[in-house]
Amino acid sequence: QVQLVESGGGLVQAGGSLRLSCAASLSTFSISSMAWYRQTPGKQRELVARISNGDSTDYADSVQGRFIISRDNAKNTVYLQMNSLKFEDTAVYYCATIYPKNYWGQGTQVTVAS
Repeated sequence: QVQLVESGGGLVQAGGSLRLSCAASLSTFSISSMAWYRQTPGKQRELVARISNGDSTDYADSVQGRFIISRDNAKNTVYLQMNSLKFEDTAVYYCATIYPKNYWGQGTQVTVAS
């Protein structure tokens, strides 16, 4: 059974930083493309950042230049470094595999106090 377990969420002041981690129990982690999504109540889940198995990355316009996605294949872990956090970054953040199969974590709450 594949499990994605996020950690690192919490409460932070605007302008601060957080680092999310996602540990995957996935034998094919090194060939999987990974992503972080976020969702706020009443809104659709949106893609925040993704990283391919070749370490290519791309970001939502709203986080470009502030967030960094990375991976450590030796630890089966993907990270999201979030800097210069804004109130509007408040959401539940989800880790997901997006290729070759789609799996989701349970989410971790990030709250940015203005």
